[in-house]
Amino acid sequence: MTNHISSATTQLGFDTLIADADRANIVRRVDAAWRHLPGACDEALPFYRALLERHHVAMLAADVEGTMRLREEAHNLALKLNGGDSGVLANDDSPGYVLARETAAVRDAVPLWGQSGAFVVEIGGMRVRIETDGMFGIGSTFCYWPGFSAHAVDFHRPFLSEAGYRSFLGIHASAQPGLTPDSFAREILAAYVARELKGKLRTITKR
Repeated sequence: MTNHISSATTQLGFDTLIADADRANIVRRVDAAWRHLPGACDEALPFYRALLERHHVAMLAADVEGTMRLREEAHNLALKLNGGDSGVLANDDSPGYVLARETAAVRDAVPLWGQSGAFVVEIGGMRVRIETDGMFGIGSTFCYWPGFSAHAVDFHRPFLSEAGYRSFLGIHASAQPGLTPDSFAREILAAYVARELKGKLRTITKR
């Protein structure tokens, strides 16, 4: 009997109607919960830029609670733009990537905290290109300090690894006021060289 009912609902298109109703309910819940957030990209970009500025101020003040609240707001914005679907980073055209890409810092300029960007720092004569993923980076919703990747600039000189690349994710350290993304990167790199590498850099063997 159950199979007959299932077959009948499929033939009549009831399964499609139910799926459409579910999607409509999701959209209504999203609109109700995030009514204050923009629902279109042209309005979302200036809103997100303002979020970045507030996030930067919160990080400089070592305001952990405020920082994490603003990151949650950024993710909620991406979710709303994505109709409530959690795949905000599913592909290059997904809201998370679009927001990060359209608000990225100028190349070689130190970004705001939470802003995507790439810049170079120097430590002990070693030049390192730092790349940040911003508020949509891995672990950004539960780790206070954002992760970053470090790339060699001078491949003929010693570096952090033989590969000429090293990622720094899940950084656990107390919040400190006044640290900018470049000064933070220098501190993390210096600590890594001192503790993990025992002060000895590696010859790059992979290109």
